Amino acid sequence: MKFFIDTANLTQIKEAQTLGILDGVTTNPSLMAKERITGTENIKNHYKAICDIIEGDVSAEVIGTTYEEMIKEGEELAALHPQIVVKLPMIKDGVKACKYFSDNGIRTNITLVFSAGQALLAAKAGATYVSPFIGRLDDISTDGLHLISEIRKVYDNYNFQTEILAASVRHTMHINNCAKIGADVMTGPLSAIEGLLKHPLTDIGLEKFLADYKKGN
Repeated sequence: MKFFIDTANLTQIKEAQTLGILDGVTTNPSLMAKERITGTENIKNHYKAICDIIEGDVSAEVIGTTYEEMIKEGEELAALHPQIVVKLPMIKDGVKACKYFSDNGIRTNITLVFSAGQALLAAKAGATYVSPFIGRLDDISTDGLHLISEIRKVYDNYNFQTEILAASVRHTMHINNCAKIGADVMTGPLSAIEGLLKHPLTDIGLEKFLADYKKGN
């Protein structure tokens, strides 16, 4: 399973990169706003700065909601760097734009997916990634992990090459369970990724090893 970090914070991206397990970055307008990155040119420069840190895919989201706006924006984003993946909303014009980009060799990530039917349309349109938001489904008492399982079954039935990118990951159990049920990618905060490192028995064991070493020296 690929590990993406869901942030626009360069410090966090660099920290995740030092672990040696980072495969990519996802961003969205809310994450850009959180870092106070505003203005078209500043946002584009920020995407390029992210690409300079990592070697993997960087999802850059369009703001437009019409087919024409998404095509114009998406082509500009894709031209910034070979690592850029154009992120499109799961709406009618987003699916149409996805088909246009896939026909023209531009990789895409269909976002805000909340059903297997939406994921099926994204795959049919040639999306590189599809992003079901499991955390947001959990927030409304719906099983987000069940959606991952449904999409995995549909994609396996027809050998779709679209990768399932589990988004809105909130904690380490989300990551573990996504791995168990076959998500191709997870994207979440640095805290969730680093949480996989933690186990009390590891800490206790290391403390004992060091104590025993000191006794013998």
